[in-house]
Amino acid sequence: MRPVLTAQPITPSIGAEIDNIDVRALNNDQIECIRQSLDRYQLILLRDQELDLDSLCAFSARFGELMALPYISPIPSHPNVIRVLKEAEEIDMGVFGGEWHSDFSFLAQPPSTSILYARDVPAVGGDTLWANMVEAYRTLPESIGSQLENSLAVHAGTPYGVKNAPDPEQQFKGSIQIDRNNPEADKETMHPLICRHPDTGEKMLFINPTYTIRIDGCAEAESKALLDNLFQHCMRPEICCRIRWRPGTLALWDNRRTMHYAVNDYDGRRREMWRTTLKGHAPLAATS
Repeated sequence: MRPVLTAQPITPSIGAEIDNIDVRALNNDQIECIRQSLDRYQLILLRDQELDLDSLCAFSARFGELMALPYISPIPSHPNVIRVLKEAEEIDMGVFGGEWHSDFSFLAQPPSTSILYARDVPAVGGDTLWANMVEAYRTLPESIGSQLENSLAVHAGTPYGVKNAPDPEQQFKGSIQIDRNNPEADKETMHPLICRHPDTGEKMLFINPTYTIRIDGCAEAESKALLDNLFQHCMRPEICCRIRWRPGTLALWDNRRTMHYAVNDYDGRRREMWRTTLKGHAPLAATS
């Protein structure tokens, strides 16, 4: 009989590790334990895994339906896997995911879960940060929370579009093939600013600095000031965790209840990750 899995919290707010397992040989009860831990902690780390592309996809598919990502070229043999790669010689440039974001929140149905597997990482550097957007909502001043309860946030694929594209020097230009300057990415999608998680029922902020461009119905200056304040509120260390990768680390996170940030501090050192993504549904308004 395989042992019951135990999740050890990483911080009081977000994240947990489950040790001493091989994800290629888990029974359904153990998969359910990981799923429940993900519901509780939002981010789960599984260290010391030995995966190839097929086993990564097989593990990912036990948690939901895999999806191909827009604007990012996949690994040719596996259309639902992208290689997040920065070579040692790729210096003085941006990094993929190098701003706070929730993956592809500009889609009508943003991803539910993201899964990232560390293949080759620097001994030091290349960490990733996550923020707890449920706790960000819970700690809002009551006056602000009630003001935003029925607000809609406007999201767009800014890094891939034309209107709001980042400055060229801030763009990642390395080994990942990215479709940029695509007018289709300028399409705006509105989601509730405060959402309710479809599984846990928790309320959360659903915004991020990369893809959320304004609050619907607000004057431009008012929208910018309010969003800037909200973003700063979401980045407080008390509701974040920082993960140091090592080869074989597998991370799963709830894309709906978190933001994350890839730290670009490892010029001259190679970093390769494999990434799968699970389909989600349209965000639910907190009042629904």
